[in-house]
Amino acid sequence: MKAHIVNISSITNEDKTLIQIFGRLENNKSFATVIPFVPYFYIRESDAEKAKNVLESTLIEKTKFTNKNKENVLKISHENKTELIKIIKAVHQKDINTYEADLTPTMRFIIDNNLYNTIDITGETEPSELVDVIFKDAKIKPTHANIPLKVLSLDIETNKKTEELFCIGLYSHNYEKTFIKSNEKVERAVNCKTEAEVLSKFREEIIKFDPDIITGWHVIDFDLNYLRKKFEEHNIPFNFGRTNENIKLKIEDNFFRNSSANIPGRQILDGLNLIKDPFIQEAPSIKNKEFESYSLENVSQEMLGEGKIIKGKDRHEEIEKLYDKDKNKLVEYNIQDCKLAYKLLIQTKILDLAIERSILTGLPLNRLTGSIIAFDSLYIREARNRGVVSPTLHYKQKEERIKGGYVMEPKPGIYHDVLVLDFKSLYPSIIKTFNIDPISMLEKKEKGAIETTNKIYFKNEEGILPYIIEKLHNERERAKKEQRELSSYAIKIIMNSFFGVLASPNCRYFSLNLANAITHSGQEIIQLTAKKIEERNLKVIYSDTDSVFISANVEKTKAKQLGLELQKYINNFYENYIKEKYNRKSYLELEFKKYYIALMLPKIRNSKTEAGSKKRYAGLVENNGKESLEIVGLEAIRGDWTEAAKDFQIELLTKVFHKENPIPFIKDYIKQIREGKINSKLIYRKSIRKDLKDYTKITPPHVKAARLLDSMESNLVEYYITENGPEPIQKLKHKIDYEQIVKGSKQKTLF
Repeated sequence: MKAHIVNISSITNEDKTLIQIFGRLENNKSFATVIPFVPYFYIRESDAEKAKNVLESTLIEKTKFTNKNKENVLKISHENKTELIKIIKAVHQKDINTYEADLTPTMRFIIDNNLYNTIDITGETEPSELVDVIFKDAKIKPTHANIPLKVLSLDIETNKKTEELFCIGLYSHNYEKTFIKSNEKVERAVNCKTEAEVLSKFREEIIKFDPDIITGWHVIDFDLNYLRKKFEEHNIPFNFGRTNENIKLKIEDNFFRNSSANIPGRQILDGLNLIKDPFIQEAPSIKNKEFESYSLENVSQEMLGEGKIIKGKDRHEEIEKLYDKDKNKLVEYNIQDCKLAYKLLIQTKILDLAIERSILTGLPLNRLTGSIIAFDSLYIREARNRGVVSPTLHYKQKEERIKGGYVMEPKPGIYHDVLVLDFKSLYPSIIKTFNIDPISMLEKKEKGAIETTNKIYFKNEEGILPYIIEKLHNERERAKKEQRELSSYAIKIIMNSFFGVLASPNCRYFSLNLANAITHSGQEIIQLTAKKIEERNLKVIYSDTDSVFISANVEKTKAKQLGLELQKYINNFYENYIKEKYNRKSYLELEFKKYYIALMLPKIRNSKTEAGSKKRYAGLVENNGKESLEIVGLEAIRGDWTEAAKDFQIELLTKVFHKENPIPFIKDYIKQIREGKINSKLIYRKSIRKDLKDYTKITPPHVKAARLLDSMESNLVEYYITENGPEPIQKLKHKIDYEQIVKGSKQKTLF
C-alpha cells in the first residue's frame, strides 16, 4: 500500500537501533512501523591496523566503495548508535579520517533505502491505540504517490497577567472545536469546569483527531511552551503524539534561531517560522509581499484579505473582558485565529511547497529549511551510486573571501528604451558547463582537464553535481509542461542553493577554490557578454550578477525583436566558444527578459563622485497596455522607510519618466509636510533583531525609540524623528522634526 512518511526517527531498544516511521496511508489511515537498522561509517582500509584496538566491538566489512582518491574503504558497524558515536570519537582521536560518520541513523536509513517520503509499504498489520494500524516486519520501497495529509491548527487564549488558561481552539477542514473553562454553558465549545479538564479533553481530542501536522502562529514559543507548563502544573502527561513519549520543546531565545518541537509521529509547522523562511519567502504566493510585521493580523491581511476579530495593542484587555462577559465572542475570536493560521498554510500553498521540497530532497518536513542537508541527501546518494563515499563533516573556518558575482559600475542617468537580458539559472548553468564538482576537482592540471578562470581544474567527464542539476532541470521542465508551478519553483530554489552550500564552511565539500571557480566564471561570462554586445555598437549601461542592461535607442515596436536577436546572437556565441575552448557543451542560456520604456540609475548617495549606485534602479515597464514602475533597492520598496518617502519617490519617478516638470509637485509635497498634513506618513517602522541590551557599539534610531517604551508588544518599532530624536508613536512628547525630514541628514526620509 502506498503511504506518505510524516515522521521518521531512530530509537534504541535493548541496545539495538530501530528506525521508527509514522505516516498516512492512501486509504487515509495513519500507520506506524519499526524497522531494525545497524548504523555504520567508513574508514580507509589502510587505516585498519591503526584503528584496530578501538574497533574491537564493531563489525568490520570490506566494501566495493572508495573515497574520492580511489582508496578502498571498510564499513564499520555497531547495533547501538550511542556506542557507535563513542567509537567514532575514539577513531578521530587517533587522527584517522572517517567517511559519513556524521550521518544520523535516520539520515543513513533514508539514503540507503533511497526514500523520498512516499513509499510502498507491505507487511502484516494490526490495529493500535495511537495510530490506526501498525505494520509488523514491514517491507518498504520508494514510490510516487499524492496522499493528502491531515492538518490541525491550534491556538490558546490566556490571561496575560495571571497566566490563567481561558480556552484552547482547534481548526481543520470541516472541523472546529474549542475547549473552554467555564461554569456556564458556552455555545460552540466544550465546557470544562477546571484547567485540568480543559487540558485532558484537549489531549484526548488531538489523539482522536490524529493529525499529521499541527500548526499555529508562534505556536511553539507561545502556545506549546505555555501548555507544557500547564500540563506539568496539573501532573498530566504532555503527550499527544503517536507514542506515549512526552513532547520535547527546544525554546530558543536567539532571534536568528527558530524554536523546535518534537511531537512523536507528527510534525509541527509554525506558520510564523515558515513565513519568515528564505525558501518560503521566494514562493509565488509570497514573493514581493511587504509585511510591516510578522504578526498574524498583518500577514493575514496581506495574504488572505482578512484578519483577527480583536485587533490592536489593547486586545489582551479585550480578551479578558470577553472571558468575563461574552465567552461566546471569545470562542469566535479563538477559532478565527486558528482558522487564519490554517488558511495561511493551505490557501497560500505554503504547505504544498514544503511537502514538494521534502519529496524532492527526501528530507522530513521538519528539515524544510536546511539547504546543506538537502545537498547532502541528493549528493551522497549519487556518490554512493558511483561507488564513492563522502567525507565526514568537519567544521572549517574561511581563510579567504569568496569572490562575489560581477556587478558593473552603473552609468548614472535616466535612459529610455532599455533592454534587459538575463542568464537563466546562471550558477547552475556554469556548474554544468564547466563540470564544477567536488569529486571531479583535480589537485593539478591533467591532460584534457577543464581550467576555470581562477585556474582550478576539473575532469572533463560528467561529475555528480552537474548530473544532479541536469536531473532536476529535466524534472523542472516536466513540471512546467504539466503546469505544476510549485514543483517548478521548488526545483529552481534547490538548484540555485547549491552554490551557497559549496561556499559554506558547514558543507562537507566546502572549498573556496570550488566556490570561486563558479563566481569567477560568472564574472567572466557577464564581462564577455557585455563586450560582445558592445561590439554591435550598443551601449551596456549596467550589468548585475546574471544580467545586462542595454541602452538600445530603438522604438518600442522594435525592442522585442532586437532583444530576441541579441539573445540568439549571444547563445550561439557561447555554444561555439565553449565547444572550441573547453570541448564542452554550453548550458549557458541568455534570455531577453524585459524592455524598460525608461530607466533611472542613481548616483551613490552623498558621494562627491559621479559613480553609480550598484543594485539600485527604477524602471517604467508596460504590461498588457498598462504602465507600472519596477523598483530595485530604492526607498520606495524598503519596509524601514516612511510612507512619505515611498509615495514621494514613486510620484517623482513617474513624472520624470513621463518628462513632466516635477518642481510644482516637490514644492507642494514639502508644503504638506511642513504644515503637518501627512504626519501619519512620517512614521518609521523597523524590527528589533536582538535584545535591546545587546545593542552596544551603535544604537540605531529604532533602538533608541524602543528603549523609551515600557514594554514591547512585538519586535516591530514604530517611531517618529522629532526635534529631540527618535520617539515611539506611543510616547510621542516632542514636535516632529519637519526640517530634518525635508532637508535630510543621516536619517533621511525624503531625498
